[in-house]
Amino acid sequence: MEELVRTIKFPIVFDTERLKTDVQKVLELNWIDHYNSNDYSGKWTSIALMSQSGKSDAIYAFPNGNEPIVNTEILDSCEYFKSILNGFLFEKTAVRLLQLAVGAEIKPHSDHCLGYEDGSFRLHIPIITNSEVEFILDGNRVIMNEGECWYIDANFIHSVANRGKNDRIHLVIDGIRNEWTDKLFFTEANPNQFIKPKDIISEEQKQLMIAELQLMNSSIANDLIKEIK
Repeated sequence: MEELVRTIKFPIVFDTERLKTDVQKVLELNWIDHYNSNDYSGKWTSIALMSQSGKSDAIYAFPNGNEPIVNTEILDSCEYFKSILNGFLFEKTAVRLLQLAVGAEIKPHSDHCLGYEDGSFRLHIPIITNSEVEFILDGNRVIMNEGECWYIDANFIHSVANRGKNDRIHLVIDGIRNEWTDKLFFTEANPNQFIKPKDIISEEQKQLMIAELQLMNSSIANDLIKEIK
Protein backbone atom coordinates (compact mmCIF):
# COMPACT_ATOMS: atom_id res chain seq x y z
CA MET A 1 0.00 0.00 0.00
CA GLU A 2 1.35 3.41 -0.98
CA GLU A 3 2.01 6.03 1.67
CA LEU A 4 -1.01 8.19 2.36
CA VAL A 5 -0.96 11.81 1.26
CA ARG A 6 -0.98 14.26 4.13
CA THR A 7 -0.07 17.43 2.25
CA ILE A 8 0.35 18.68 -1.29
CA LYS A 9 2.15 21.87 -2.21
CA PHE A 10 0.59 22.73 -5.55
CA PRO A 11 2.68 24.36 -8.30
CA ILE A 12 0.67 27.55 -7.87
CA VAL A 13 2.11 30.78 -6.49
CA PHE A 14 -0.03 33.83 -5.78
CA ASP A 15 1.13 37.45 -5.70
CA THR A 16 1.99 38.15 -2.05
CA GLU A 17 1.68 41.92 -2.41
CA ARG A 18 -1.81 41.66 -3.89
CA LEU A 19 -2.81 39.19 -1.17
CA LYS A 20 -1.64 41.61 1.50
CA THR A 21 -3.35 44.56 -0.20
CA ASP A 22 -6.67 42.76 0.01
CA VAL A 23 -6.17 41.58 3.58
CA GLN A 24 -5.40 45.16 4.66
CA LYS A 25 -8.92 46.11 3.53
CA VAL A 26 -10.47 43.81 6.12
CA LEU A 27 -8.03 43.96 9.03
CA GLU A 28 -10.03 46.65 10.84
CA LEU A 29 -13.36 44.89 10.38
CA ASN A 30 -15.08 42.67 12.93
CA TRP A 31 -13.17 39.40 13.16
CA ILE A 32 -15.02 36.66 15.07
CA ASP A 33 -13.45 34.45 17.73
CA HIS A 34 -13.20 30.90 16.41
CA TYR A 35 -16.10 28.80 17.68
CA ASN A 36 -13.94 25.84 18.81
CA SER A 37 -13.02 27.71 21.98
CA ASN A 38 -11.71 24.59 23.76
CA ASP A 39 -9.23 23.90 20.97
CA TYR A 40 -6.94 26.90 21.30
CA SER A 41 -5.31 29.41 23.62
CA GLY A 42 -4.69 33.07 22.82
CA LYS A 43 -6.44 34.85 19.97
CA TRP A 44 -7.71 32.87 16.96
CA THR A 45 -10.20 34.78 14.82
CA SER A 46 -11.91 34.49 11.47
CA ILE A 47 -13.88 36.43 8.90
CA ALA A 48 -15.90 34.87 6.06
CA LEU A 49 -15.40 35.82 2.42
CA MET A 50 -18.25 33.52 1.37
CA SER A 51 -21.12 32.16 3.46
CA GLN A 52 -24.73 31.04 3.08
CA SER A 53 -26.06 34.25 4.59
CA GLY A 54 -23.66 36.51 2.72
CA LYS A 55 -22.49 37.81 6.10
CA SER A 56 -18.82 37.94 7.06
CA ASP A 57 -19.52 36.86 10.65
CA ALA A 58 -20.88 33.46 9.50
CA ILE A 59 -17.59 31.63 9.98
CA TYR A 60 -18.76 28.03 10.45
CA ALA A 61 -16.89 25.53 8.29
CA PHE A 62 -20.01 23.39 7.85
CA PRO A 63 -22.92 25.15 6.10
CA ASN A 64 -26.45 24.60 7.39
CA GLY A 65 -28.54 22.77 4.80
CA ASN A 66 -27.93 22.57 1.06
CA GLU A 67 -28.02 26.25 0.12
CA PRO A 68 -24.88 27.34 -1.75
CA ILE A 69 -22.55 29.88 -0.20
CA VAL A 70 -22.38 33.36 -1.72
CA ASN A 71 -20.01 36.31 -1.53
CA THR A 72 -20.09 38.20 1.75
CA GLU A 73 -20.40 41.96 1.94
CA ILE A 74 -16.62 42.38 2.08
CA LEU A 75 -15.52 40.19 -0.84
CA ASP A 76 -16.53 42.66 -3.55
CA SER A 77 -13.85 45.07 -2.33
CA CYS A 78 -11.18 42.34 -2.49
CA GLU A 79 -10.56 41.93 -6.20
CA TYR A 80 -7.59 39.58 -5.91
CA PHE A 81 -9.31 37.23 -3.47
CA LYS A 82 -12.27 37.16 -5.82
CA SER A 83 -10.12 36.32 -8.85
CA ILE A 84 -8.40 33.52 -6.93
CA LEU A 85 -11.75 32.01 -5.94
CA ASN A 86 -13.07 32.31 -9.48
CA GLY A 87 -10.01 30.42 -10.71
CA PHE A 88 -10.77 27.41 -8.50
CA LEU A 89 -13.42 25.54 -10.50
CA PHE A 90 -15.14 23.63 -7.73
CA GLU A 91 -18.06 24.17 -5.37
CA LYS A 92 -16.92 25.95 -2.22
CA THR A 93 -18.44 25.07 1.16
CA ALA A 94 -16.51 27.64 3.23
CA VAL A 95 -14.15 30.49 2.40
CA ARG A 96 -12.57 32.28 5.34
CA LEU A 97 -9.60 34.28 6.49
CA LEU A 98 -8.15 32.78 9.67
CA GLN A 99 -5.89 34.86 11.89
CA LEU A 100 -3.69 33.31 14.60
CA ALA A 101 -2.30 36.04 16.83
CA VAL A 102 1.24 36.19 18.18
CA GLY A 103 1.60 33.71 21.04
CA ALA A 104 -1.63 31.84 20.21
CA GLU A 105 -1.73 28.07 19.92
CA ILE A 106 -4.23 25.70 18.31
CA LYS A 107 -4.20 22.46 20.28
CA PRO A 108 -3.74 19.06 18.61
CA HIS A 109 -7.02 18.03 16.99
CA SER A 110 -8.43 16.45 13.85
CA ASP A 111 -11.27 17.64 11.65
CA HIS A 112 -13.86 15.29 10.21
CA CYS A 113 -14.36 14.51 6.51
CA LEU A 114 -11.74 16.94 5.20
CA GLY A 115 -9.50 14.46 3.42
CA TYR A 116 -9.67 14.31 -0.36
CA GLU A 117 -10.78 10.69 -0.09
CA ASP A 118 -13.94 11.94 1.66
CA GLY A 119 -15.00 13.91 -1.41
CA SER A 120 -14.13 17.22 0.26
CA PHE A 121 -10.90 19.04 1.00
CA ARG A 122 -9.26 22.13 2.50
CA LEU A 123 -6.76 24.46 0.85
CA HIS A 124 -4.48 26.92 2.67
CA ILE A 125 -2.99 30.03 1.08
CA PRO A 126 -0.71 31.84 3.58
CA ILE A 127 -0.97 35.62 3.28
CA ILE A 128 1.02 36.74 6.33
CA THR A 129 3.21 34.28 8.20
CA ASN A 130 6.65 33.98 9.78
CA SER A 131 9.41 31.44 10.25
CA GLU A 132 8.39 30.84 13.87
CA VAL A 133 4.96 29.43 13.05
CA GLU A 134 4.96 25.73 13.95
CA PHE A 135 2.32 23.80 12.01
CA ILE A 136 2.53 20.13 13.01
CA LEU A 137 0.61 17.52 11.01
CA ASP A 138 0.73 13.86 12.03
CA GLY A 139 3.94 14.52 13.96
CA ASN A 140 5.77 16.38 11.19
CA ARG A 141 6.30 20.11 10.77
CA VAL A 142 4.83 21.67 7.62
CA ILE A 143 6.29 25.00 6.49
CA MET A 144 3.86 26.97 4.33
CA ASN A 145 5.24 30.19 2.85
CA GLU A 146 3.38 33.31 1.80
CA GLY A 147 1.65 33.00 -1.56
CA GLU A 148 1.85 29.22 -1.74
CA CYS A 149 -1.17 26.92 -2.12
CA TRP A 150 -1.38 23.81 0.05
CA TYR A 151 -3.75 20.90 0.55
CA ILE A 152 -3.78 19.73 4.15
CA ASP A 153 -5.47 16.46 5.09
CA ALA A 154 -7.13 17.76 8.24
CA ASN A 155 -8.31 14.25 9.17
CA PHE A 156 -4.83 13.75 10.60
CA ILE A 157 -4.07 15.25 14.00
CA HIS A 158 -2.58 18.71 13.64
CA SER A 159 -1.66 21.71 15.77
CA VAL A 160 -0.35 25.24 15.23
CA ALA A 161 1.68 27.60 17.42
CA ASN A 162 2.57 31.15 16.42
CA ARG A 163 5.86 31.78 18.21
CA GLY A 164 6.81 34.69 15.96
CA LYS A 165 6.32 38.45 16.13
CA ASN A 166 3.60 38.79 13.47
CA ASP A 167 0.02 37.53 13.41
CA ARG A 168 -0.47 34.69 10.93
CA ILE A 169 -3.27 35.02 8.36
CA HIS A 170 -4.29 32.30 5.90
CA LEU A 171 -6.97 32.23 3.22
CA VAL A 172 -8.67 28.88 3.85
CA ILE A 173 -10.94 27.35 1.22
CA ASP A 174 -13.09 24.23 1.73
CA GLY A 175 -14.45 22.60 -1.40
CA ILE A 176 -16.15 19.61 -3.00
CA ARG A 177 -14.18 17.17 -5.13
CA ASN A 178 -14.95 17.08 -8.87
CA GLU A 179 -13.24 16.23 -12.18
CA TRP A 180 -11.34 19.54 -12.21
CA THR A 181 -9.92 18.93 -8.74
CA ASP A 182 -9.11 15.29 -9.59
CA LYS A 183 -6.85 16.56 -12.36
CA LEU A 184 -5.26 19.07 -9.96
CA PHE A 185 -4.65 16.51 -7.20
CA PHE A 186 -3.74 13.47 -9.29
CA THR A 187 -1.09 15.40 -11.19
CA GLU A 188 0.71 15.66 -7.84
CA ALA A 189 -0.10 12.29 -6.26
CA ASN A 190 -1.38 8.83 -7.14
CA PRO A 191 -5.14 8.30 -6.58
CA ASN A 192 -4.27 5.23 -4.48
CA GLN A 193 -2.66 7.54 -1.92
CA PHE A 194 -6.04 8.97 -0.90
CA ILE A 195 -7.41 6.17 1.26
CA LYS A 196 -8.42 6.98 4.82
CA PRO A 197 -6.81 4.79 7.48
CA LYS A 198 -9.27 3.48 10.02
CA ASP A 199 -7.20 4.40 13.04
CA ILE A 200 -6.69 8.14 12.46
CA ILE A 201 -9.39 9.20 14.91
CA SER A 202 -9.19 8.09 18.53
CA GLU A 203 -12.24 7.68 20.74
CA GLU A 204 -11.29 10.85 22.63
CA GLN A 205 -11.06 12.79 19.35
CA LYS A 206 -14.47 11.42 18.31
CA GLN A 207 -16.07 12.74 21.50
CA LEU A 208 -14.43 16.16 21.05
CA MET A 209 -15.70 16.35 17.47
CA ILE A 210 -19.20 15.36 18.51
CA ALA A 211 -19.21 18.07 21.21
CA GLU A 212 -18.09 20.71 18.71
CA LEU A 213 -20.64 19.63 16.10
CA GLN A 214 -23.42 19.75 18.69
CA LEU A 215 -22.57 23.42 19.29
CA MET A 216 -23.20 24.14 15.60
CA ASN A 217 -26.72 22.71 15.85
CA SER A 218 -27.21 22.39 12.09
CA SER A 219 -28.60 19.58 9.93
CA ILE A 220 -25.20 18.88 8.38
CA ALA A 221 -23.55 18.82 11.82
CA ASN A 222 -26.20 16.39 13.07
CA ASP A 223 -25.62 14.14 10.04
CA LEU A 224 -21.89 14.17 10.74
CA ILE A 225 -22.52 13.25 14.38
CA LYS A 226 -24.48 10.18 13.24
CA GLU A 227 -21.65 9.22 10.88
CA ILE A 228 -18.98 9.61 13.59
CA LYS A 229 -20.99 7.47 16.02
